[in-house]
Amino acid sequence: MTALLYVLVVLIWGTTWIALKWQLGSVPIALSIAYRFALAALVLFAWLAWRRQLRLPPRAALPLVAAQGLCLFCLNFVCFLQASQSLASGLVAVVFSSATLWNALLARLLHGRRLAPQVLGGGLLGLAGLLLLFWPEIARAEWASLQGLAWALAGTLCFSAGNLLSAALQAQGLRPAQTNAWGMLMGCLVLLAYALFTGLPLVFESGWRYGAALLYLAIPGSVIGFTAYLTLVGRLGPERAAYCTVLFPVVALNVSSWVEGYRWTAPALLGLGLVMLGNVLVFRRPRPAGA
Repeated sequence: MTALLYVLVVLIWGTTWIALKWQLGSVPIALSIAYRFALAALVLFAWLAWRRQLRLPPRAALPLVAAQGLCLFCLNFVCFLQASQSLASGLVAVVFSSATLWNALLARLLHGRRLAPQVLGGGLLGLAGLLLLFWPEIARAEWASLQGLAWALAGTLCFSAGNLLSAALQAQGLRPAQTNAWGMLMGCLVLLAYALFTGLPLVFESGWRYGAALLYLAIPGSVIGFTAYLTLVGRLGPERAAYCTVLFPVVALNVSSWVEGYRWTAPALLGLGLVMLGNVLVFRRPRPAGA
């Protein structure tokens, strides 16, 4: 079951970057994200009600649920969509893949959790492979691209913080589907309040591409993707679960070769090999002492 969840997350989230790009246009970024998570929250609430599992989180857990909502279903996507205005979708995915290392470092700083050498080594190896995969884009970086990188990094840090918050909530016995539903609602309300306060026009784009992107991001990308991923966080820990983010750009690159005409090169193939090797390393169990 864990392997199935892992593959599901990689395939779904590896294909959401193009959909994020398609949402850029006449609709303000905050509203696009609010629409996404309003729809996702509605679907999750309906599913929980059908299973008779819909209930309010305990009062003591509400601050953590609200913080998770801000980190995972609000601020991080504001950052990623801002980054997508000046960066290729694959390059945003590269920055996002650094969540592997940020999760491990935040867990070390906040909880004193030991950094497993194979997790750190696997993450570094995977990131080195991704640098080879996307080196042409990185080498051509200009000021606008550097701003995009800063936005993408900020979004990744928010995502990593949300991982740790989810792990804390699951340690209290709360299931990801329940905390996600309430977190998505809270994130959506914050974005709508921001839109009203700043006077953003409440518009919706009627084109098929925007609508298709919204549906894909809301249901597979949010309802299924976040539930599967945060279940992995509970089973594997934030560090190991986040390693699947290293594989997202590999999927995004293949989508880009089909949709955007990306061409494979020898360095790109070498980078793909390093990503795969890092994936093997991060899941390798350490040998017992004296073995």
